[in-house]
Amino acid sequence: MKNKLLALIMLVLAAIAITDEDQLQKIIVRSQEKPQVIFKYSTHCYLSEVIFQRFQKKCCPEHMDFHFFDLLAHQNISEKISETFHVVHQSPQILLIKDGECIFEESHSEISLEEIMEHVAAAV
Repeated sequence: MKNKLLALIMLVLAAIAITDEDQLQKIIVRSQEKPQVIFKYSTHCYLSEVIFQRFQKKCCPEHMDFHFFDLLAHQNISEKISETFHVVHQSPQILLIKDGECIFEESHSEISLEEIMEHVAAAV
């Protein structure tokens, strides 16, 4: 499941894998230009795969960047995200970053692509 989920996320969403903490600063800087979405998931969580399948049906628009990471493989990044954006750690979890701040956050079955797109549209 791990490799399949990762490959699908990258292919369908043209997503950017977060593999080190330094990328968070780049996300903050880039959020000044356009909204940044961070998807925290677990390769051992069925719900993560279900949520990804929802995203697969509706690709993300060009006016935002979509980042993702496996929190089991990168627990340090998850902790840094919680600290940097003042959010409680959840999985799966979606964060919308604009102007260096988390302006929207959802987790578990509450994650809705439509709601995220509404917030992205308002932030553009």
